[in-house]
Amino acid sequence: MIIEKQSGKDFERPKYQKLMKQIKPGDVLVVKSIDRLGRNYDEILEQWRLITKEKQAYIVVLDMPLLDTRNGRDLTGTLIADIVLQLLSYVAQTEREFIRQRQREGIDAAKEKGVRFGRKPHEKPDDYEEITDLWRSKKLTAEEAAGRLGISRSSFYRWTASLSAEIPQSTLCETPTDT
Repeated sequence: MIIEKQSGKDFERPKYQKLMKQIKPGDVLVVKSIDRLGRNYDEILEQWRLITKEKQAYIVVLDMPLLDTRNGRDLTGTLIADIVLQLLSYVAQTEREFIRQRQREGIDAAKEKGVRFGRKPHEKPDDYEEITDLWRSKKLTAEEAAGRLGISRSSFYRWTASLSAEIPQSTLCETPTDT
């Protein structure tokens, strides 16, 4: 038994891939709802075909009894199941697109209100100017200056971007001079 809680947005899920390698003819794949299997219309239909036709396994969708492939079906039953599958696959993909659209709208609205995303920037320590002056006068390398400030070298360069524009690039990584 494989239980997966990862989003069904695509089929590149490790547990799903493991399942597909293990599934054999006569096995039953039980999914809570079709959107837990996947959310892309074409991919759901392709995976359904792969499982039921190529792997010759059964699929049971708990919240939609019409999508139980274990029962022998006549032509009408198969037609209805295929229509329901296509309709639910379409709804799953549409819902995924709506989620992404609402998420984008929410992010855009937050940005308009001035909300900043991500980690808060480090505050510059009190000795920042002093250490920057030592670096500018080539008494410290950028690596040493960053170490004294307790930040990474890339953060140091970001903080000193305006200074870097004033100093020739050839001097940024040179070793300090003895004075």
